Amino acid sequence: MAQLIPVETFDLVIFGGTGDLAMRKLLPALYHRDRDEQITGDSRIIATSRGSLSRESYLSRVEEALRRNLGEGEFDEAHWQRFAQRVHYVAANALDHEHWEDLVELLGVADQRVRVAYLATAPSLFGPIALGLKSNGLISESSRIVLEKPLGRDLASAREINDAVGACFAEDQVYRIDHYLGKETVQNLLALRFGNSLFEPLWRRSAIDHVQITVAEDLGVGGRVEFYDRVGALRDMVQNHLLQLVCLFAMEPPSSLEQNAVRDEKIKVLRSLKPISAEAVQTSTVRGQYSAGAIGGETVAGYLDELESKESSTETFVALKLEIENWRWSGVPFYLRTGKRLRSKHSEIVVQFQDVPHSIFPEQEFNVRPNLMRIRLQPDEGVQLTIMAKEPGPGGFDLRPVSLDLSFAETFGIRYPDAYERLLMEVLRGNTALFMRRDEVEAAWRWVDGIIDSWATSRQKISSYVAGSWGPADASSLLDRDGRSWKPEN
Repeated sequence: MAQLIPVETFDLVIFGGTGDLAMRKLLPALYHRDRDEQITGDSRIIATSRGSLSRESYLSRVEEALRRNLGEGEFDEAHWQRFAQRVHYVAANALDHEHWEDLVELLGVADQRVRVAYLATAPSLFGPIALGLKSNGLISESSRIVLEKPLGRDLASAREINDAVGACFAEDQVYRIDHYLGKETVQNLLALRFGNSLFEPLWRRSAIDHVQITVAEDLGVGGRVEFYDRVGALRDMVQNHLLQLVCLFAMEPPSSLEQNAVRDEKIKVLRSLKPISAEAVQTSTVRGQYSAGAIGGETVAGYLDELESKESSTETFVALKLEIENWRWSGVPFYLRTGKRLRSKHSEIVVQFQDVPHSIFPEQEFNVRPNLMRIRLQPDEGVQLTIMAKEPGPGGFDLRPVSLDLSFAETFGIRYPDAYERLLMEVLRGNTALFMRRDEVEAAWRWVDGIIDSWATSRQKISSYVAGSWGPADASSLLDRDGRSWKPEN
Protein backbone atom coordinates (compact mmCIF):
# COMPACT_ATOMS: atom_id res chain seq x y z
CA MET A 1 0.00 0.00 0.00
CA ALA A 2 1.24 3.48 -0.86
CA GLN A 3 2.56 5.47 2.07
CA LEU A 4 -0.07 7.77 3.55
CA ILE A 5 1.40 11.24 3.89
CA PRO A 6 -0.24 13.50 6.49
CA VAL A 7 -1.46 16.91 5.35
CA GLU A 8 -0.51 20.10 7.09
CA THR A 9 -2.80 21.58 9.73
CA PHE A 10 -5.99 23.06 8.26
CA ASP A 11 -9.44 24.49 8.87
CA LEU A 12 -12.10 22.98 6.58
CA VAL A 13 -15.43 24.83 6.53
CA ILE A 14 -18.32 22.85 5.05
CA PHE A 15 -21.12 25.13 3.90
CA GLY A 16 -24.24 22.96 3.77
CA GLY A 17 -22.86 20.97 6.67
CA THR A 18 -26.22 19.41 7.58
CA GLY A 19 -27.00 18.32 4.04
CA ASP A 20 -26.95 14.91 2.36
CA LEU A 21 -23.57 15.32 0.68
CA ALA A 22 -21.85 16.31 3.92
CA MET A 23 -23.39 13.49 5.93
CA ARG A 24 -23.20 10.75 3.31
CA LYS A 25 -19.83 11.50 1.67
CA LEU A 26 -17.70 14.30 3.12
CA LEU A 27 -17.74 13.48 6.81
CA PRO A 28 -17.27 9.70 6.29
CA ALA A 29 -14.36 10.50 3.96
CA LEU A 30 -12.75 12.77 6.56
CA TYR A 31 -13.34 10.16 9.29
CA HIS A 32 -11.43 7.58 7.21
CA ARG A 33 -8.52 9.95 6.59
CA ASP A 34 -8.38 10.86 10.27
CA ARG A 35 -8.46 7.18 11.24
CA ASP A 36 -5.48 6.56 8.94
CA GLU A 37 -3.68 9.49 10.58
CA GLN A 38 -3.49 11.71 7.53
CA ILE A 39 -5.19 14.48 9.47
CA THR A 40 -2.85 15.76 12.17
CA GLY A 41 -2.28 18.55 14.64
CA ASP A 42 -5.21 20.72 15.66
CA SER A 43 -6.91 20.61 12.25
CA ARG A 44 -10.60 21.46 12.45
CA ILE A 45 -13.73 20.56 10.49
CA ILE A 46 -16.27 23.35 10.82
CA ALA A 47 -19.78 22.67 9.54
CA THR A 48 -22.17 25.52 8.92
CA SER A 49 -25.74 26.00 7.73
CA ARG A 50 -28.67 28.28 8.47
CA GLY A 51 -30.07 26.12 11.27
CA SER A 52 -29.33 26.90 14.90
CA LEU A 53 -27.78 23.77 16.44
CA SER A 54 -25.60 23.16 19.44
CA ARG A 55 -22.30 21.42 18.84
CA GLU A 56 -23.57 18.42 20.79
CA SER A 57 -26.68 18.13 18.62
CA TYR A 58 -24.62 18.33 15.47
CA LEU A 59 -22.15 15.71 16.68
CA SER A 60 -25.07 13.41 17.42
CA ARG A 61 -26.19 13.77 13.77
CA VAL A 62 -22.67 13.11 12.53
CA GLU A 63 -22.29 9.98 14.65
CA GLU A 64 -25.60 8.64 13.34
CA ALA A 65 -24.56 9.40 9.74
CA LEU A 66 -21.20 7.67 10.18
CA ARG A 67 -22.78 4.57 11.66
CA ARG A 68 -25.21 4.49 8.73
CA ASN A 69 -22.81 5.23 5.88
CA LEU A 70 -19.53 3.60 6.86
CA GLY A 71 -18.84 0.02 5.85
CA GLU A 72 -19.37 -2.87 8.21
CA GLY A 73 -16.94 -2.75 11.11
CA GLU A 74 -15.48 0.65 10.09
CA PHE A 75 -17.02 2.69 12.88
CA ASP A 76 -14.80 2.55 15.94
CA GLU A 77 -15.73 4.26 19.19
CA ALA A 78 -12.15 5.29 20.02
CA HIS A 79 -11.60 6.75 16.57
CA TRP A 80 -14.94 8.51 16.73
CA GLN A 81 -14.03 10.22 20.01
CA ARG A 82 -10.81 11.51 18.44
CA PHE A 83 -12.55 12.61 15.25
CA ALA A 84 -15.35 14.33 17.18
CA GLN A 85 -12.80 16.63 18.80
CA ARG A 86 -12.13 18.10 15.38
CA VAL A 87 -15.76 18.74 14.44
CA HIS A 88 -17.45 22.08 15.18
CA TYR A 89 -20.72 23.68 14.14
CA VAL A 90 -21.79 27.30 13.69
CA ALA A 91 -24.89 28.80 12.12
CA ALA A 92 -24.35 31.13 9.16
CA ASN A 93 -26.78 32.30 6.50
CA ALA A 94 -25.01 32.32 3.13
CA LEU A 95 -26.98 35.39 2.05
CA ASP A 96 -26.47 37.39 5.24
CA HIS A 97 -22.75 38.17 5.29
CA GLU A 98 -23.02 40.80 8.01
CA HIS A 99 -23.99 38.22 10.63
CA TRP A 100 -21.20 35.70 10.33
CA GLU A 101 -19.76 36.74 13.70
CA ASP A 102 -19.67 33.20 15.12
CA LEU A 103 -17.86 31.84 12.06
CA VAL A 104 -15.40 34.75 12.00
CA GLU A 105 -14.71 34.32 15.72
CA LEU A 106 -14.14 30.59 15.38
CA LEU A 107 -11.80 30.98 12.44
CA GLY A 108 -10.00 34.02 13.79
CA VAL A 109 -8.20 36.46 11.55
CA ALA A 110 -6.93 35.20 8.20
CA ASP A 111 -3.52 33.64 8.67
CA GLN A 112 -1.24 31.20 6.89
CA ARG A 113 -3.03 28.06 8.06
CA VAL A 114 -4.60 26.22 5.13
CA ARG A 115 -8.26 27.23 5.06
CA VAL A 116 -10.70 25.43 2.77
CA ALA A 117 -14.31 26.43 2.14
CA TYR A 118 -16.24 23.45 0.75
CA LEU A 119 -19.50 24.59 -0.85
CA ALA A 120 -21.89 21.63 -0.56
CA THR A 121 -24.77 23.92 -1.46
CA ALA A 122 -26.90 24.94 -4.42
CA PRO A 123 -24.81 26.58 -7.17
CA SER A 124 -26.82 29.79 -6.75
CA LEU A 125 -25.05 30.27 -3.41
CA PHE A 126 -21.48 29.86 -4.73
CA GLY A 127 -21.04 33.55 -5.55
CA PRO A 128 -22.68 34.89 -2.37
CA ILE A 129 -20.62 32.58 -0.13
CA ALA A 130 -17.38 33.58 -1.88
CA LEU A 131 -18.31 37.23 -1.38
CA GLY A 132 -19.15 36.59 2.28
CA LEU A 133 -15.73 35.04 2.85
CA LYS A 134 -14.05 38.01 1.22
CA SER A 135 -16.08 40.70 2.98
CA ASN A 136 -15.41 39.09 6.37
CA GLY A 137 -11.66 38.95 5.80
CA LEU A 138 -11.54 35.15 5.69
CA ILE A 139 -9.49 34.77 2.51
CA SER A 140 -5.70 34.60 2.52
CA GLU A 141 -3.06 33.26 0.13
CA SER A 142 -3.47 29.81 1.68
CA SER A 143 -7.27 29.77 1.29
CA ARG A 144 -9.08 27.50 -1.17
CA ILE A 145 -12.67 27.10 -2.27
CA VAL A 146 -14.29 23.87 -3.50
CA LEU A 147 -17.28 24.04 -5.83
CA GLU A 148 -19.57 21.02 -6.20
CA LYS A 149 -21.31 20.15 -9.44
CA PRO A 150 -23.43 21.17 -11.20
CA LEU A 151 -21.61 24.39 -11.97
CA GLY A 152 -24.57 26.15 -13.55
CA ARG A 153 -27.06 24.74 -16.03
CA ASP A 154 -25.55 26.19 -19.22
CA LEU A 155 -22.56 28.18 -20.43
CA ALA A 156 -24.03 31.55 -19.43
CA SER A 157 -24.81 30.53 -15.84
CA ALA A 158 -21.44 28.76 -15.49
CA ARG A 159 -19.67 31.94 -16.56
CA GLU A 160 -21.73 33.96 -14.09
CA ILE A 161 -20.70 31.66 -11.23
CA ASN A 162 -17.07 31.62 -12.35
CA ASP A 163 -17.03 35.41 -12.54
CA ALA A 164 -18.56 35.79 -9.07
CA VAL A 165 -16.16 33.31 -7.42
CA GLY A 166 -13.23 34.63 -9.49
CA ALA A 167 -13.82 38.14 -8.14
CA CYS A 168 -12.92 36.81 -4.68
CA PHE A 169 -10.49 33.93 -5.30
CA ALA A 170 -7.59 33.49 -7.71
CA GLU A 171 -8.07 30.71 -10.27
CA ASP A 172 -5.44 28.51 -8.61
CA GLN A 173 -7.46 28.70 -5.36
CA VAL A 174 -10.64 27.35 -6.99
CA TYR A 175 -11.27 23.57 -6.97
CA ARG A 176 -14.20 22.51 -9.18
CA ILE A 177 -14.85 18.97 -8.05
CA ASP A 178 -15.98 15.99 -10.08
CA HIS A 179 -15.83 12.93 -7.84
CA TYR A 180 -15.28 10.62 -10.83
CA LEU A 181 -11.77 12.03 -11.13
CA GLY A 182 -10.99 10.61 -7.69
CA LYS A 183 -11.95 7.02 -8.52
CA GLU A 184 -9.10 4.53 -8.39
CA THR A 185 -9.71 3.16 -11.88
CA VAL A 186 -9.90 6.64 -13.38
CA GLN A 187 -6.50 7.31 -11.85
CA ASN A 188 -5.30 4.05 -13.34
CA LEU A 189 -6.19 5.29 -16.82
CA LEU A 190 -3.07 7.42 -16.58
CA ALA A 191 -1.00 4.49 -15.32
CA LEU A 192 -2.38 2.16 -18.00
CA ARG A 193 -1.65 4.53 -20.83
CA PHE A 194 1.53 6.24 -19.81
CA GLY A 195 3.16 3.64 -17.56
CA ASN A 196 3.11 0.81 -20.11
CA SER A 197 4.84 0.93 -23.49
CA LEU A 198 2.52 -1.87 -24.63
CA PHE A 199 -0.62 0.25 -24.84
CA GLU A 200 0.32 3.77 -25.89
CA PRO A 201 1.16 2.84 -29.53
CA LEU A 202 -2.29 1.20 -29.78
CA TRP A 203 -4.19 4.14 -28.28
CA ARG A 204 -5.22 5.67 -31.63
CA ARG A 205 -7.35 5.38 -34.74
CA SER A 206 -5.08 2.84 -36.46
CA ALA A 207 -5.73 0.19 -33.76
CA ILE A 208 -9.05 1.10 -32.10
CA ASP A 209 -12.40 0.58 -33.83
CA HIS A 210 -14.56 2.40 -31.29
CA VAL A 211 -14.95 3.23 -27.59
CA GLN A 212 -18.01 2.79 -25.35
CA ILE A 213 -18.48 4.59 -22.04
CA THR A 214 -21.35 3.53 -19.79
CA VAL A 215 -22.36 5.04 -16.46
CA ALA A 216 -25.50 3.15 -15.41
CA GLU A 217 -27.54 3.58 -12.25
CA ASP A 218 -30.27 1.27 -11.00
CA LEU A 219 -31.76 3.89 -8.68
CA GLY A 220 -34.36 6.45 -9.67
CA VAL A 221 -34.18 10.15 -8.97
CA GLY A 222 -35.71 9.72 -5.50
CA GLY A 223 -35.84 12.86 -3.40
CA ARG A 224 -34.05 14.86 -6.10
CA VAL A 225 -37.00 14.62 -8.49
CA GLU A 226 -37.89 18.33 -8.55
CA PHE A 227 -34.26 19.36 -8.95
CA TYR A 228 -33.65 16.63 -11.52
CA ASP A 229 -36.63 17.70 -13.61
CA ARG A 230 -34.92 21.04 -14.17
CA VAL A 231 -31.63 19.38 -15.14
CA GLY A 232 -31.87 15.99 -16.83
CA ALA A 233 -29.25 13.36 -17.61
CA LEU A 234 -27.29 15.40 -20.16
CA ARG A 235 -26.57 18.25 -17.75
CA ASP A 236 -26.35 16.06 -14.64
CA MET A 237 -23.95 13.40 -15.96
CA VAL A 238 -22.60 14.01 -19.47
CA GLN A 239 -21.39 17.59 -19.05
CA ASN A 240 -19.12 16.57 -16.19
CA HIS A 241 -18.59 12.86 -15.43
CA LEU A 242 -18.69 11.37 -18.91
CA LEU A 243 -16.83 14.16 -20.67
CA GLN A 244 -14.11 14.01 -18.04
CA LEU A 245 -13.72 10.28 -18.75
CA VAL A 246 -13.51 11.07 -22.47
CA CYS A 247 -10.80 13.64 -21.79
CA LEU A 248 -8.63 11.33 -19.67
CA PHE A 249 -9.03 8.48 -22.14
CA ALA A 250 -8.40 10.49 -25.30
CA MET A 251 -5.91 13.19 -24.30
CA GLU A 252 -2.38 13.41 -25.64
CA PRO A 253 0.48 12.42 -23.29
CA PRO A 254 1.14 15.30 -20.89
CA SER A 255 4.72 16.34 -20.31
CA SER A 256 4.36 15.42 -16.62
CA LEU A 257 1.76 15.00 -13.89
CA GLU A 258 2.19 18.66 -12.99
CA GLN A 259 -1.17 20.26 -12.33
CA ASN A 260 -1.63 22.27 -15.50
CA ALA A 261 0.18 19.82 -17.78
CA VAL A 262 -2.70 17.32 -17.42
CA ARG A 263 -5.41 19.96 -17.63
CA ASP A 264 -3.85 21.54 -20.71
CA GLU A 265 -4.23 18.23 -22.56
CA LYS A 266 -7.81 17.70 -21.36
CA ILE A 267 -8.97 21.07 -22.68
CA LYS A 268 -7.57 20.20 -26.11
CA VAL A 269 -9.92 17.20 -26.26
CA LEU A 270 -12.95 19.31 -25.31
CA ARG A 271 -12.07 21.86 -27.98
CA SER A 272 -11.80 19.04 -30.55
CA LEU A 273 -15.32 17.67 -29.97
CA LYS A 274 -17.37 17.81 -33.14
CA PRO A 275 -20.57 19.82 -32.55
CA ILE A 276 -23.78 17.82 -32.92
CA SER A 277 -25.96 19.89 -35.23
CA ALA A 278 -29.75 19.92 -35.47
CA GLU A 279 -29.41 17.81 -38.63
CA ALA A 280 -27.21 15.20 -36.88
CA VAL A 281 -28.98 15.11 -33.52
CA GLN A 282 -31.57 12.54 -34.63
CA THR A 283 -28.94 9.97 -35.61
CA SER A 284 -26.28 10.87 -32.99
CA THR A 285 -28.32 11.22 -29.80
CA VAL A 286 -31.07 9.36 -27.95
CA ARG A 287 -33.21 10.66 -25.10
CA GLY A 288 -35.17 8.38 -22.81
CA GLN A 289 -37.40 8.46 -19.74
CA TYR A 290 -38.10 5.42 -17.55
CA SER A 291 -41.56 3.98 -16.98
CA ALA A 292 -42.59 1.57 -14.23
CA GLY A 293 -40.79 -1.76 -14.16
CA ALA A 294 -38.87 -4.13 -11.92
CA ILE A 295 -35.30 -4.12 -10.65
CA GLY A 296 -33.87 -6.94 -8.56
CA GLY A 297 -37.31 -8.55 -8.36
CA GLU A 298 -38.93 -5.42 -6.90
CA THR A 299 -41.51 -3.25 -8.68
CA VAL A 300 -40.44 0.38 -9.09
CA ALA A 301 -42.40 3.44 -10.16
CA GLY A 302 -41.95 5.37 -13.36
CA TYR A 303 -40.42 8.84 -13.54
CA LEU A 304 -43.74 10.64 -14.07
CA ASP A 305 -45.21 8.82 -11.06
CA GLU A 306 -42.29 10.02 -8.92
CA LEU A 307 -42.71 13.53 -10.30
CA GLU A 308 -46.48 13.33 -9.73
CA SER A 309 -47.06 14.79 -13.17
CA LYS A 310 -48.70 13.69 -16.40
CA GLU A 311 -45.87 14.89 -18.59
CA SER A 312 -42.25 16.02 -18.56
CA SER A 313 -39.70 16.60 -21.30
CA THR A 314 -36.76 15.78 -19.00
CA GLU A 315 -34.55 12.89 -20.07
CA THR A 316 -33.49 10.31 -17.47
CA PHE A 317 -31.37 8.50 -20.08
CA VAL A 318 -29.12 9.82 -22.81
CA ALA A 319 -26.93 8.10 -25.38
CA LEU A 320 -24.58 9.96 -27.72
CA LYS A 321 -22.25 9.29 -30.59
CA LEU A 322 -19.32 11.60 -30.05
CA GLU A 323 -16.49 12.38 -32.48
CA ILE A 324 -13.10 13.92 -31.73
CA GLU A 325 -11.67 15.84 -34.65
CA ASN A 326 -7.93 15.47 -34.31
CA TRP A 327 -5.15 13.30 -35.77
CA ARG A 328 -5.26 10.64 -33.08
CA TRP A 329 -9.01 9.99 -33.04
CA SER A 330 -10.48 11.12 -36.34
CA GLY A 331 -12.97 8.51 -37.54
CA VAL A 332 -13.17 6.66 -34.18
CA PRO A 333 -16.67 6.98 -32.68
CA PHE A 334 -17.12 7.29 -28.92
CA TYR A 335 -20.50 5.98 -27.78
CA LEU A 336 -21.69 7.34 -24.43
CA ARG A 337 -24.72 6.30 -22.40
CA THR A 338 -25.97 7.06 -18.92
CA GLY A 339 -29.30 6.73 -17.22
CA LYS A 340 -31.43 6.10 -14.15
CA ARG A 341 -33.32 2.89 -13.39
CA LEU A 342 -31.18 0.74 -15.66
CA ARG A 343 -30.66 -2.97 -15.14
CA SER A 344 -27.71 -2.65 -12.79
CA LYS A 345 -25.33 -0.10 -11.34
CA HIS A 346 -22.02 -0.19 -13.13
CA SER A 347 -19.61 2.12 -14.90
CA GLU A 348 -17.04 1.07 -17.45
CA ILE A 349 -15.07 2.03 -20.53
CA VAL A 350 -15.00 -0.61 -23.27
CA VAL A 351 -12.35 -0.37 -26.00
CA GLN A 352 -12.93 -2.48 -29.10
CA PHE A 353 -9.82 -2.90 -31.20
CA GLN A 354 -9.79 -3.35 -34.96
CA ASP A 355 -10.48 -6.73 -36.56
CA VAL A 356 -7.46 -8.75 -37.60
CA PRO A 357 -6.62 -7.62 -41.17
CA HIS A 358 -6.56 -11.21 -42.47
CA SER A 359 -7.68 -14.40 -40.73
CA ILE A 360 -5.63 -17.56 -41.29
CA PHE A 361 -8.40 -19.58 -39.68
CA PRO A 362 -11.06 -19.77 -42.43
CA GLU A 363 -13.00 -22.51 -40.64
CA GLN A 364 -13.12 -20.24 -37.57
CA GLU A 365 -14.35 -17.19 -39.48
CA PHE A 366 -17.20 -16.46 -37.09
CA ASN A 367 -15.25 -17.25 -33.94
CA VAL A 368 -12.42 -14.73 -34.45
CA ARG A 369 -13.57 -11.65 -32.57
CA PRO A 370 -11.94 -8.28 -32.05
CA ASN A 371 -9.92 -7.82 -28.88
CA LEU A 372 -11.72 -5.95 -26.11
CA MET A 373 -10.47 -4.03 -23.12
CA ARG A 374 -12.87 -3.28 -20.27
CA ILE A 375 -11.84 -0.67 -17.77
CA ARG A 376 -14.26 -1.17 -14.88
CA LEU A 377 -14.93 1.87 -12.71
CA GLN A 378 -17.58 0.31 -10.46
CA PRO A 379 -18.60 -1.80 -8.69
CA ASP A 380 -15.58 -4.14 -9.14
CA GLU A 381 -12.73 -1.87 -10.15
CA GLY A 382 -10.26 -3.42 -12.53
CA VAL A 383 -9.11 -4.02 -16.10
CA GLN A 384 -10.05 -6.95 -18.32
CA LEU A 385 -8.40 -7.71 -21.67
CA THR A 386 -10.11 -10.25 -23.94
CA ILE A 387 -7.94 -12.06 -26.48
CA MET A 388 -8.39 -15.05 -28.79
CA ALA A 389 -6.90 -18.39 -27.76
CA LYS A 390 -7.02 -21.99 -28.96
CA GLU A 391 -9.16 -24.36 -26.96
CA PRO A 392 -7.09 -27.26 -25.57
CA GLY A 393 -7.45 -30.64 -27.23
CA PRO A 394 -6.41 -32.64 -30.29
CA GLY A 395 -8.02 -32.87 -33.69
CA GLY A 396 -8.90 -29.25 -34.41
CA PHE A 397 -8.10 -25.58 -34.10
CA ASP A 398 -11.05 -24.18 -32.20
CA LEU A 399 -10.74 -20.58 -31.06
CA ARG A 400 -12.58 -18.81 -28.31
CA PRO A 401 -12.16 -15.53 -26.44
CA VAL A 402 -10.46 -15.67 -23.03
CA SER A 403 -9.92 -12.91 -20.52
CA LEU A 404 -6.89 -11.59 -18.71
CA ASP A 405 -8.62 -10.12 -15.68
CA LEU A 406 -7.12 -7.73 -13.13
CA SER A 407 -9.30 -7.05 -10.11
CA PHE A 408 -7.78 -4.31 -7.99
CA ALA A 409 -9.41 -5.63 -4.83
CA GLU A 410 -7.99 -9.14 -5.33
CA THR A 411 -4.58 -7.95 -6.50
CA PHE A 412 -3.88 -5.35 -3.86
CA GLY A 413 -6.06 -6.74 -1.08
CA ILE A 414 -6.86 -3.38 0.45
CA ARG A 415 -9.88 -1.19 0.96
CA TYR A 416 -10.01 1.47 -1.72
CA PRO A 417 -10.42 5.02 -0.52
CA ASP A 418 -13.65 6.64 -1.62
CA ALA A 419 -13.17 9.22 -4.37
CA TYR A 420 -13.97 12.03 -1.95
CA GLU A 421 -11.20 10.88 0.38
CA ARG A 422 -8.60 11.30 -2.33
CA LEU A 423 -10.00 14.58 -3.61
CA LEU A 424 -10.25 16.17 -0.18
CA MET A 425 -6.61 15.30 0.51
CA GLU A 426 -5.61 16.80 -2.86
CA VAL A 427 -7.40 20.05 -1.97
CA LEU A 428 -5.60 20.19 1.37
CA ARG A 429 -2.27 19.56 -0.39
CA GLY A 430 -3.00 22.32 -2.91
CA ASN A 431 -2.89 20.00 -5.94
CA THR A 432 -5.40 21.10 -8.60
CA ALA A 433 -4.59 18.37 -11.17
CA LEU A 434 -7.73 16.33 -10.39
CA PHE A 435 -10.05 19.33 -10.57
CA MET A 436 -11.59 21.18 -13.47
CA ARG A 437 -10.18 24.46 -14.62
CA ARG A 438 -12.51 27.26 -15.63
CA ASP A 439 -11.83 26.84 -19.34
CA GLU A 440 -12.59 23.10 -19.08
CA VAL A 441 -15.98 23.69 -17.50
CA GLU A 442 -16.93 26.33 -20.03
CA ALA A 443 -15.72 24.29 -23.03
CA ALA A 444 -17.82 21.33 -21.85
CA TRP A 445 -20.89 23.54 -21.43
CA ARG A 446 -20.37 25.07 -24.87
CA TRP A 447 -20.53 21.61 -26.48
CA VAL A 448 -23.48 20.45 -24.34
CA ASP A 449 -25.40 23.67 -25.00
CA GLY A 450 -25.11 22.89 -28.71
CA ILE A 451 -26.88 19.55 -28.17
CA ILE A 452 -29.61 21.15 -26.06
CA ASP A 453 -30.17 23.78 -28.76
CA SER A 454 -30.26 21.06 -31.43
CA TRP A 455 -32.83 19.09 -29.43
CA ALA A 456 -35.01 22.18 -29.23
CA THR A 457 -34.64 22.97 -32.94
CA SER A 458 -35.34 19.41 -34.08
CA ARG A 459 -38.01 18.77 -31.42
CA GLN A 460 -36.47 15.41 -30.75
CA LYS A 461 -38.80 13.02 -28.98
CA ILE A 462 -38.16 11.30 -25.67
CA SER A 463 -38.42 7.52 -25.91
CA SER A 464 -39.86 5.52 -23.03
CA TYR A 465 -37.96 2.61 -21.52
CA VAL A 466 -38.97 0.12 -18.88
CA ALA A 467 -37.18 0.40 -15.56
CA GLY A 468 -34.79 -2.52 -15.26
CA SER A 469 -33.85 -2.50 -18.96
CA TRP A 470 -30.76 -1.04 -20.63
CA GLY A 471 -32.66 1.98 -21.92
CA PRO A 472 -34.79 2.69 -24.99
CA ALA A 473 -34.49 0.57 -28.12
CA ASP A 474 -33.29 3.68 -29.97
CA ALA A 475 -30.02 3.45 -28.01
CA SER A 476 -29.27 0.11 -29.70
CA SER A 477 -30.10 1.62 -33.09
CA LEU A 478 -27.48 4.29 -32.46
CA LEU A 479 -24.82 1.59 -32.84
CA ASP A 480 -26.75 -0.72 -35.16
CA ARG A 481 -26.54 1.90 -37.90
CA ASP A 482 -22.75 1.65 -37.69
CA GLY A 483 -22.70 -2.16 -37.62
CA ARG A 484 -21.81 -2.21 -33.91
CA SER A 485 -23.55 -3.07 -30.64
CA TRP A 486 -23.34 -2.24 -26.96
CA LYS A 487 -21.10 -4.69 -25.15
CA PRO A 488 -23.10 -6.55 -22.50
CA GLU A 489 -22.05 -6.36 -18.90
CA ASN A 490 -19.87 -9.30 -17.85
